[in-house]
Amino acid sequence: MKILHIIPTYTPARFASGPINATHDLNKWLSQKGVDITVYTTNADKPNDKINVPVNREVNIDGVKVFYFQTSFPRFWYYSSALRKKLKESIQKFDLIHISSVFLSASTLGAYYAKKFKKPYIISFFGTLMKVPMSHGTLKKKIYLNLIEKRNLRGASVIHFTSEKEKKDYELFNLPKNKKKIVIFSGIDPNVFKPNIDPKFFREKFNIPVGDKVILFLGRLSWIKGIDTLIPAFGEVLKKNPQTTLVLAGQDADYNKEIGQLIFESNVGDKVITPGPIFGDEKAAALSQSDIFVLSSYSEAGSLAVIEALLYGIPTVITENCGMSHEIGRAGAGIVVKKNIEDLSEALIRILNDDNLAGEMKKRARVFAENELVFSKIVDKYIKLYEEVINDHKENNKYRT
Repeated sequence: MKILHIIPTYTPARFASGPINATHDLNKWLSQKGVDITVYTTNADKPNDKINVPVNREVNIDGVKVFYFQTSFPRFWYYSSALRKKLKESIQKFDLIHISSVFLSASTLGAYYAKKFKKPYIISFFGTLMKVPMSHGTLKKKIYLNLIEKRNLRGASVIHFTSEKEKKDYELFNLPKNKKKIVIFSGIDPNVFKPNIDPKFFREKFNIPVGDKVILFLGRLSWIKGIDTLIPAFGEVLKKNPQTTLVLAGQDADYNKEIGQLIFESNVGDKVITPGPIFGDEKAAALSQSDIFVLSSYSEAGSLAVIEALLYGIPTVITENCGMSHEIGRAGAGIVVKKNIEDLSEALIRILNDDNLAGEMKKRARVFAENELVFSKIVDKYIKLYEEVINDHKENNKYRT
């Protein structure tokens, strides 16, 4: 079984770290299971930033064959003429194409050549087609959706979602519904997600007061993450739990001014830490030292940061707009709230002040993550899906010339 995975950016790129990490961990586990997996991607991180990688040749990363191609103009579309040429020359040798993108050249090129050479393909889009992102889309984006992306979706053998919430949001819109739709959670590789440093390093580096409990937000600091609710809610938390620190770990230069204003207006500046984006051992140390993980997003598909927090046994407070909110609430691994200051602050205070509740949530979070969210359990679902799609495609095309 030969699989081609097409994605606009790939490790070691970090701007879209959630989809990148989830995709690479999946590919790594597929390779370990004996699947012949190849990745076509670009050397971009952000549209105007490049990663230092060899281009136009195979690079082996954790057993995965990766080809990086130089981006061309226009960079905002992550277009690569070299990738297009490689697809045209080589796509026939693969049994199935998995595309992790919409609104970028990866989905359009992948879908075009898959259809041209009669190869089945799957599309994953990590929340891009959910209700809130769609309602905030530009006119240009809506035109692109109707002229190009709907055709790409319509031609897919399977549309893949990372949560039931993402699937339900997709079904609200006038998007192709005649294809098979499947939900498989994003996952994590627990073998590599362990700190190789003293976990206390994180508290010491950022001077978190001894005795303070830590509320951790981890992700890109953009408007869609609901920071406008989180910071005022934290102000309410401090009134009853002054020995608490909020860590906002992430980066988004376009939103930093608004975050600073929210911190000032809520009068929480001395209790909020903004370390910027954290990775590797530093991120693992932060998770190991946190008491609550919070995700207050307007919209979210299947957050990798949430999965990481659950694996570390951190009680989670998550808005109902987020993918996996239903599953987390059902598992008793956290509290699901409406996206408003009162509900969010009350949930945070409840966990901070109830050690028995926090302890029970920690146990349930780990059980849920270890049973549902690690790739040792998830990878077989993908292999089964790939096999079904390939076999169905062969059967449907058996008598065609």
